[in-house]
Amino acid sequence: MPKTKDRAPVNATALSRDGTEIAFERLGAGPAVILVPSALADRTDTRKLAGLLADHFTVLNYDRRGRGASGDAAGYAVEREIDDIAALIEHAGGSASLFGSSSGAVLALRAAAAGLAVERLALYEPPFAVGGGDFGPPEGFAGHIGTLLAQGRRGDAVKDFMVQAQGMPAFMVTMMRLMPGMWSKLKKMAHTLPYDIAVMGDTQRGRPLDAAQWSSAAAPALVLTGGKSPAGFHSAAVALTDVLPEADHRTLPGLNHGAVVMAPKKLAPALIDFLRT
Repeated sequence: MPKTKDRAPVNATALSRDGTEIAFERLGAGPAVILVPSALADRTDTRKLAGLLADHFTVLNYDRRGRGASGDAAGYAVEREIDDIAALIEHAGGSASLFGSSSGAVLALRAAAAGLAVERLALYEPPFAVGGGDFGPPEGFAGHIGTLLAQGRRGDAVKDFMVQAQGMPAFMVTMMRLMPGMWSKLKKMAHTLPYDIAVMGDTQRGRPLDAAQWSSAAAPALVLTGGKSPAGFHSAAVALTDVLPEADHRTLPGLNHGAVVMAPKKLAPALIDFLRT
């Protein structure tokens, strides 16, 4: 098989049930794998990982609705994002494996639980809160972000999401503000923050996972965590592995929550081994 660098990605769109166009890049050959981006991310963030996987799979690397080249519609509902994934699966030939990270992992999980034709399910650090403590955003966070966005304070919405929902140290956010290209990109996607908050639903309230909610996600699953990530991600991964019908948990040494963007070469081998099994 020719190497990915000799095959340019093909840009295409899939039409979701509500008529929204979902833009994606298709590259590689073999079984289909769809990459589901996390909050404040689009296909540019998963592009390096897509290239690494494309030597083994047909990779569909897409912009979630409201981001990048994809369209959007009024009246957001999580079910519409599941419909988007369904449209991509149809384009891929009727079935596909899914990989998602952070809230994108939860969206992928919701798609599998909704009964889509998911072959295998790879999830990197879904941010469930399964116990007490300060893991997860404060009460009323969705309303707070909605207020900031209504006031046009997109930068503040991004900052508060990163600090209060993602647990990022404030000094790191300050450093990101000094990177004009990066910060402007994040602010451009700020209006989609309520989408990811809705995807997470009530799973960040420090309670055990409801097995009945996820038991219909019957595809073989691999739940991954980074060895340098906070303990909350590991607790969530263990709890999710326990409630899924067929799942394993694996910790990858040296990685943290930003592995998809920062260390795709270290993440890819585990995904390849699992997805091509």
